[in-house]
Amino acid sequence: MSTLDRLSATMRDRGGLLAEAVEDAADGVPTPHGDTAAAGPRAAGDPARYALLVEAIREGYLLHYATGRVVVPEDPDLALLAGDRLYALGIARLAALGDLEAVAVLAEVIALCAQAHAAADPDWAEAVWEAGARAVGHGAGPEDLRALSHQPSQGP
Repeated sequence: MSTLDRLSATMRDRGGLLAEAVEDAADGVPTPHGDTAAAGPRAAGDPARYALLVEAIREGYLLHYATGRVVVPEDPDLALLAGDRLYALGIARLAALGDLEAVAVLAEVIALCAQAHAAADPDWAEAVWEAGARAVGHGAGPEDLRALSHQPSQGP
């Protein structure tokens, strides 16, 4: 079962309005952020769990700024609420693993992505996601921290 299939099942199991907005993930939809985190030594004890929680947070991000891959509500207000719920789901599961460093990294990813979108800089947001996924799986190194704290370009 793919990471997004497991996310779909998790959301359906929770019931309610969000469960009604869950769609089956299309075959072959990539999950590069979850895969990156799951491949790291920090996730070695349970790589599938790390992949799921990173992709839950990524789904929350997509519901805030684009279109979800798994949760696809028709109401834009419900999409925002679903995004918040998915952020919380991923962070709570990571905290339950006791990985507070990764919780801090992903909280920073959420905050920096909000700044990137406010600055209309989607490339910055993607760089933050890539660095954040590496930091979750491999531990935050200097290059990851620099990418996470990147400031948008100020123009010419």
